[in-house]
Amino acid sequence: MAISFQLDLEAMLAQLSNLTNQSTPAWGQMGPQRMVEHLADALYMSIGQGDFELEIPEERIERMQAWLQTDKPMAKDVQVSFATPQTPLRNDELETAIDEFTDAFLSFLEHYEDNENKTALHPFYGQLTFDQWKRLHTKHFAHHFEQFGLI
Repeated sequence: MAISFQLDLEAMLAQLSNLTNQSTPAWGQMGPQRMVEHLADALYMSIGQGDFELEIPEERIERMQAWLQTDKPMAKDVQVSFATPQTPLRNDELETAIDEFTDAFLSFLEHYEDNENKTALHPFYGQLTFDQWKRLHTKHFAHHFEQFGLI
């Protein structure tokens, strides 16, 4: 069953306001602050910040990008090389991580404001446009918001 989720900053911040340091995930090993920083990392990736390489064979990109257009949710407990529970926290507290997420989301929107056809590399989906990144962020954020019972 697909989850209805919108990339609306105000709504996402309202949902994130229910997150505490004591929030426990329904699956996975990330704590609440690590999850929020992970979402900011995904936003940075979508504007080309960071050093990433394609981790799948090029012939799989078309199929991976086609999956983005489906209503299928992300699988639980997926592990990827560029996001681990052991990644050190960079913010002093959860609230500043949420502030960083906010700034990263606004940077994402600004980055594509003048040219929605710009692309940035995702290690499993290849070069993605603004619309494709929005689809991926929608699935990805819904996945983690569900993980912590925020939706």
